[in-house]
Amino acid sequence: MATKEVLDQASLQRALTRITYEILERNKGGQGLILVGIKTRGEFLAHRIANRLEQLENVEIPVMALDITSYRDDVLDASDQVLLDSDDGINIVDKNIVIVDDVLFTGRTIRAALDALIHIGRPKSISLAVLVDRGHRELPIRADFVGKNIPTAQNEKIRVLVDEVDGRDAVEIVHAH
Repeated sequence: MATKEVLDQASLQRALTRITYEILERNKGGQGLILVGIKTRGEFLAHRIANRLEQLENVEIPVMALDITSYRDDVLDASDQVLLDSDDGINIVDKNIVIVDDVLFTGRTIRAALDALIHIGRPKSISLAVLVDRGHRELPIRADFVGKNIPTAQNEKIRVLVDEVDGRDAVEIVHAH
């Protein structure tokens, strides 16, 4: 498999900074904002965005982690669980939620995340921030905040590497032969 780096550490950081400013602008600051990171890499990206928001606005932004376990081949069945991790039992009712994920592809993960959020409470709004949008949507889901659009072929995969998990920050296209 051939691999090509499309974002290095500096480019990835610039993309997250741009997303952060766009979130601030759209929400007119950080009040009433909660970030929900989709595990695993979306959670780390959400924490990075929250830290930057806190630096800029001097307000603490809660971050929750959404864990969609047993998620296989874009199918949720009765044995699947959707878990929301939060330290403080954060209430999402009437809050502005930003779901954060590393890659937007078919839209099925985001649909499951939306279902989970609506199940636990009714937020004021839900928007979506993704580091990479690679196209090939199967559902009518669009990101509100995109770090980088990277059109891909069906036989290609996007691999997001984050320092917290992988020891370095990068985005790569992996060509399957």
